[in-house]
Amino acid sequence: MFGIIRPCRNRLGPELRETWLAHLCGLCLALRDDHGHLSRLATNYDGLVISALVEAQTEPGTGRRSAGPCALRGLRSAEVAHGAGARLAATASLLLASAKVRDHADDGDGAFAHRPVATAGRSVARRWAERSTRIGAEIGFDTAVLLDAVGRQTELERAAGPGTSVLAVTEPTETATGEAAAFSAVLAGRPGNVAPLREVGRMFGRLAHLLDAVEDRAEDLRTGAWNPLTATGTDRAEVWRLCEDAALGIRLALREAEFTDQRLVHALLVHEVDEAIRRAFGEPHAHQPGTPPGWQPQRGTYPPASPPLAPGPVPPASAPGHVPPPPPPPPTSGGRRGKREDPGPGSGLWCWPKLTTPPTSRSLVPGCVAVLYQCGTCQYCCRDPFPGPWSGKRRANDCDNCGSCDCNCDCCGCDC
Repeated sequence: MFGIIRPCRNRLGPELRETWLAHLCGLCLALRDDHGHLSRLATNYDGLVISALVEAQTEPGTGRRSAGPCALRGLRSAEVAHGAGARLAATASLLLASAKVRDHADDGDGAFAHRPVATAGRSVARRWAERSTRIGAEIGFDTAVLLDAVGRQTELERAAGPGTSVLAVTEPTETATGEAAAFSAVLAGRPGNVAPLREVGRMFGRLAHLLDAVEDRAEDLRTGAWNPLTATGTDRAEVWRLCEDAALGIRLALREAEFTDQRLVHALLVHEVDEAIRRAFGEPHAHQPGTPPGWQPQRGTYPPASPPLAPGPVPPASAPGHVPPPPPPPPTSGGRRGKREDPGPGSGLWCWPKLTTPPTSRSLVPGCVAVLYQCGTCQYCCRDPFPGPWSGKRRANDCDNCGSCDCNCDCCGCDC
């Protein structure tokens, strides 16, 4: 569902985060309206970039509508993206998702190793591809280019081997995303942006393919699944170089395009792309250029650690200036085993399960019910923190990992 772009609310800020959520909800609702509820499984953070590109090139205030309460938004209404931009993002997302499902079914990966599941997966992929073609025709987008690109993927993977350039394997993804990004300029009525946005899409597709391969490499080695880096013998340093080159290509191409409001596009395709590269190569939230692969610190370059300071005398309670610690808050009366509700972060939007102190543990069956409910209401990615379904302990999502750094710093040195 997520993709390589996983923005943190601290980095985006309140206004851009609200705009980002509008495109995410708009993509989800466009999939539902055009393709049915099952197709909402194709909702992903990368696909909404297409919708954001369309809005960034049009006049402010257009392409939005009011949406009713949704469990994924904590039962709140919101203004969401609407129109051709959201439908284009939905079409591209569903078409690429159908290709991925079909590829997994053909390879027999995971649950698709069972024949009935693989047959059902191929049927779903075929329906999604047919619906994407129909909706693409309604908005004037020729999906034949995307279908041809994803159709070449299997042949290229079979022909790839040691010594083959990994870019030969990423080419179909680059072509598909490039055409989708270029058509956003057509929908927005800016023909001058077609060429630079096609390059933006190509480089973004290359990044998505490479970073996905980097993150899955260890698991693919364990399960024996096909991985482009392992198949072509591409080492980590070369992949890192290709990712940095693609990020630079996105920056340069964005400078050649004209936008009405490019703040969200810049945040997603510059800042968040850089963050995705750092995350894939083991440096999340570093906000600094990564160290070269294979670099090791030399001995003697750091001063020895200072010995710990001896504990000083503890002032008595009667000493002048001593402030006794505040007493712990009393538990609420009538609470189960003296538990009290925590009104802090993560509470208020979701009525169940509640965050309590101490945490409320659950047995096997209630815990399974909590898993299904929390998954269905998107608490694992939208609630921060969320309670563990069995232990009841606080669990933090990705956004909590950046609480110790300055996420609003000027990390790219650009004029934004």
